[in-house]
Amino acid sequence: MTTDETNTGGTARADIRAAVVAAIADVAPEIEDIELAGDRPLRQQVDLDSMDWLNVLIGLRSSLGVDIPEADYAHLSTLDGLVGYLAQRLGR
Repeated sequence: MTTDETNTGGTARADIRAAVVAAIADVAPEIEDIELAGDRPLRQQVDLDSMDWLNVLIGLRSSLGVDIPEADYAHLSTLDGLVGYLAQRLGR
């Protein structure tokens, strides 16, 4: 079994979560001083308008190589939901 095969659970999600937080921090640098709750809507925790949110999603596409269809945006309101969605799309 390779290292990649053994690190697919929590580590992969931790890496995805880190990528999400980094993408948000690129758009809203003030989040570095706050802890994001996984189960609360991101746009309530961080002052993101619709253009900021699109820039977060574009950043995730660049860093993770995942296309996120507009039809799926409703599933991406919380940090946990976004991480789970990305993990599923990435097959992790």
